[in-house]
Amino acid sequence: MPTPILSKRAPIYADVPDEKWNDWRWQLSNRLNTAEDIEKVLPITESERKALQTQDLFRVDVTPYFISLVDPDDPNDPVRKQIIPVAEELNAFTSMMEDSLAEDRHSPVPGLVHRYPDRVLMLVTTQCASYCRYCTRSRIVGDPGQTFNRKDFEMQIDYLKRTPQVRDVLLSGGDPLVLAPKILEELLARLREIPHIEIVRIGSRVPVFMPMRITQELCDMLAKFHPLWLNIHVNHPNEITKELADACDRMSRVGIPLGNQSVLLAGVNDCVHMQRELVQKLTRIRVRPYYLYQCDLVEGSGHFRTPVAKGIEIIEGLRGHTSGYAVPQFIVDAPGGGGKIPVTPNYMLSMSDHKVIVRNYEGYVTTYEEPTEYKSHDPKTCKFCQNKRPEPGQTGLTGLLDGDQMFIKPEGFDELHNRDGFQHRLKDENKWKPLGIGSGESD
Repeated sequence: MPTPILSKRAPIYADVPDEKWNDWRWQLSNRLNTAEDIEKVLPITESERKALQTQDLFRVDVTPYFISLVDPDDPNDPVRKQIIPVAEELNAFTSMMEDSLAEDRHSPVPGLVHRYPDRVLMLVTTQCASYCRYCTRSRIVGDPGQTFNRKDFEMQIDYLKRTPQVRDVLLSGGDPLVLAPKILEELLARLREIPHIEIVRIGSRVPVFMPMRITQELCDMLAKFHPLWLNIHVNHPNEITKELADACDRMSRVGIPLGNQSVLLAGVNDCVHMQRELVQKLTRIRVRPYYLYQCDLVEGSGHFRTPVAKGIEIIEGLRGHTSGYAVPQFIVDAPGGGGKIPVTPNYMLSMSDHKVIVRNYEGYVTTYEEPTEYKSHDPKTCKFCQNKRPEPGQTGLTGLLDGDQMFIKPEGFDELHNRDGFQHRLKDENKWKPLGIGSGESD
């Protein structure tokens, strides 16, 4: 198996002793965040200089390790584009939103997002090791005034204790792995005291920005709280170094399953062949590609956006062309709080009452005969159906299939179709005028 190469240090760090370079606290305390700092490592463009000198731009901080992965002679380096701002961040674009996923609307207590029936997102910090220029939570992340405190944690824990349908908690932020080790351990211990919480997950880019944080001591601490899962965030093959591979190996060896979440970014990873190399390199270091996200409609990210068709093209170029384990789901996180929607190429071409027509990645088209005799599953005699967990108000389409309900109505449906009452209400609000039905005008 090819071994990832050891990362190179930028020349400015050549004399830094190994014990400092490999100390995550040194990496944090020596982050670069100004034009003057960054120019010591690589020449900056006028667009970058303008952005770096703009007040109130989303926070800039880059670890010495991660900026050393940038090719200083390439202004379009894919690592560079993720961490160094450009003037295009100042441009507005159609449908731009501050909170594009409506997380605040789904927060019953500060820092807790309960969007799905059985799982919650628990925001435990607003700080990161470095800051991605396309950050979904740029409205709060990186802002020292938006930090979560012990009172917030207590409210989050109390909500979880009172909400037995929650079985899965995802720690995010910010980045949970920049928390002081004792605080992180305490949070995990408090979650593990709640009987109905079965799974704890962590979303972190620390292994990528600062792999020296993934010490054996940290791994041993995390292993005390199994089942615990962790997703990292790698967008380009250039980010996969020996240091990252070693960090992932330490986590894997203590039983932590690893996944990867990428964001589809114009000029960074919007290439089918590059994506194939990325997912194959990830699986070689025992990280399973999990999600490939369409870039969110967040302020400052317009120049990173691609058409959704680009993501479908990438999945088309992965499915069948590499291991199924290496193919992520392409996800559009629905603006307005609709949640994650998987988008795939169309493999089912048609269907009838007795067969379906499907195609493979090569364009081979075949029919699949449906069974002529199928004894339908009987929910009345199935112990799992009888003991299913209720999902009040969130059953969605499965509620129709289960027979729990017969239809789903959009908001305001009944009012809209109560024509007489609707028209009288609009008359009262001076918002409706008769269309002259019967006089030749169309409705």
